[in-house]
Amino acid sequence: MYRELIALGARSFIAQKVAANSRRWWRNSGGSLNAVLNLAWFNRLGLPRLS
Repeated sequence: MYRELIALGARSFIAQKVAANSRRWWRNSGGSLNAVLNLAWFNRLGLPRLS
């Protein structure tokens, strides 16, 4: 998970923080993970927006 987040452009300490709490996705989604998986990332995947 750490390597994937680094490949997505996350800073080292953010990737480390998210990888350490890998079983707490809800908690990670509130802050650190939003910095990496932002709207631009979802747009590149071609996912439609719900709002």
